[in-house]
Amino acid sequence: MTTSNALVPMSEVLVSLSLTDLCRISGCSADWIIELVQEGILEPESTGHRGGGAVSEGSSWTFESSSITLVHKVRRLQADLRLNLPGAALVLSLVDENTQLRRQVEQLENDPPDAIWMPAP
Repeated sequence: MTTSNALVPMSEVLVSLSLTDLCRISGCSADWIIELVQEGILEPESTGHRGGGAVSEGSSWTFESSSITLVHKVRRLQADLRLNLPGAALVLSLVDENTQLRRQVEQLENDPPDAIWMPAP
């Protein structure tokens, strides 16, 4: 039986965090985290209700550990570029889209199709 001592990147470790845990780890208020949920930047796992504005409504939410990274990115966008939450949401969306498109281009460059389809004249 072999054991691996390989390190797992932190971004691949998934842990569920409560709203309180996320606030404590990120150093943010619950109200601000709720604003991120309302803006669609964060999505709680355990509820279908998005937002609501009251901390008590968000107290049963759980978040993936990757939410910590998103919170830090939003804080950085707000601090460095002075973006409001809708602007930060747009930037994060465009960054994700850009990443997906780059992967698609890389895949197409590395694995060209066997035949090229051309429309009939």
